[in-house]
Amino acid sequence: MSSVSVLSTSSFRTAARPSNYIHLVARSYSGLTVAKLGGSQFVHAHNSPFTYTPKRLISSTPQNQIKEFFPPPQTSGVKEVESAWAHPVYTESQMRNVAIAHREATDWADWVALGTVRMFRWGMDLVTVYKHAEPGEELAARYKMTEKKWMHRFIFLETVAGVPGMVGGMLRHLRSLRRMKRDNGWIETLLEEAFNERMHLLTFLKIAEPGWFMRLMVLGAQGVFFNGFFLSYLISPRICHRFVGYLEEEAVITYTRAIEELEAGKLPEWEALEAPQIAVQYWKMPEGNRTMKDLLMYIRADEAKHREVNHTLGNLQQAIDPNPYQTKYRDPTREHPSKGIENLRGTGWERKDIF
Repeated sequence: MSSVSVLSTSSFRTAARPSNYIHLVARSYSGLTVAKLGGSQFVHAHNSPFTYTPKRLISSTPQNQIKEFFPPPQTSGVKEVESAWAHPVYTESQMRNVAIAHREATDWADWVALGTVRMFRWGMDLVTVYKHAEPGEELAARYKMTEKKWMHRFIFLETVAGVPGMVGGMLRHLRSLRRMKRDNGWIETLLEEAFNERMHLLTFLKIAEPGWFMRLMVLGAQGVFFNGFFLSYLISPRICHRFVGYLEEEAVITYTRAIEELEAGKLPEWEALEAPQIAVQYWKMPEGNRTMKDLLMYIRADEAKHREVNHTLGNLQQAIDPNPYQTKYRDPTREHPSKGIENLRGTGWERKDIF
């Protein structure tokens, strides 16, 4: 039986936005699943590799704007290109125990970081037409979240979230070269964080394909944010790590609310949607736990870990302390920071509890 791959898209349409703002995409990996999404159907052909289709079945543009991500190697002698970082394996109970947490601001540096994040959150809510309902509040129709609007937020959030780790790792790398001194493990963790956030984005791009308007938004946001964060990290790495910690707090809130709406039946088009193969391989998702809900739980767990890591790094002496997530300790019986989420601390580890 020949392999089958069917691609279906539907344009995202929101108030005052072009019709090709973003296109939903379904790509087949394992099994046959049909889910209706925005008026079009998602068809997943099981046990068949994805085959690039030059013309989408339903689209506002005749050609796919984005080529296949991580395509099979074209070199005959190459089987697979391995990722630089293997992702830790999370259990379902660990992911379910992830909770919303907030570190209270204790000094002016914390207030600068928190105030900046709140300003960014306000801007993102405005752009994506989002408003969180208070208990008992009935939101207007324009504020009710759909699969399309959630995907707007996810993609934009991940394009921004992948910047800080790369900037911090790059600057610490250059500092190590310039001063001819060791970095004590910070570079690895920061670059791994950037890599992880990029994997979130690549996973969502298997489900939704941005149009030109979203691309312009991302281009502008990255240009401003990269340069702003670059200069800020030169001035105060501690404030920058606290900023990212607060930013990840918001990310955990975002994914928690999406999961709650999915569990409440408010996002029916995602109930039968399977996680893309890129996600199955990266998170090592077990058989029977590969739904869209499972995918959001894995990503939320990652964001919760980034929340802990950056709040912890913000608590350390930036120039002299080693990175506790790359450190082997003399007393293995004492609890220390680790790469997993088994002892997740939402507000980060205090320096006195580590060394």
